[in-house]
Amino acid sequence: MTMQRHFVTFFSPGTFVAERSTKPIEQWNIIVAKKMAHTIRERYGATPYGFQFTTRSRTGEDLDSKVTASSAFYYLGGTIETLDQVKARATEEDRILISNMEGNGWARVITNDNSWPWTQPLRDTDAVLEWP
Repeated sequence: MTMQRHFVTFFSPGTFVAERSTKPIEQWNIIVAKKMAHTIRERYGATPYGFQFTTRSRTGEDLDSKVTASSAFYYLGGTIETLDQVKARATEEDRILISNMEGNGWARVITNDNSWPWTQPLRDTDAVLEWP
């Protein structure tokens, strides 16, 4: 017999890496997850810039569950820019971002400013939702 449980993990700006809060959810439901995002507060008042669903499963033979499915990453709004757009508006503060985009082959980034500004590479599998 296999047991399954669904979760949503919210990602919020942190000092060096994202803060994460994982909550159980009845099913992978974007509308419910967006409502839940309004209740998440991390250190220094940071609020989520995005979320991802996972399903954890285990059988009676397993000691612990493991992630057996994960969704695309959902950004809660944000501004999408290509490398050319970042270069066109570049200030001295963008030097490292441009270097990271070029060095890692990132075609696009998304900057979210729901709380603290947070910039991430935008992958083809990611989705950007209207927010709030």
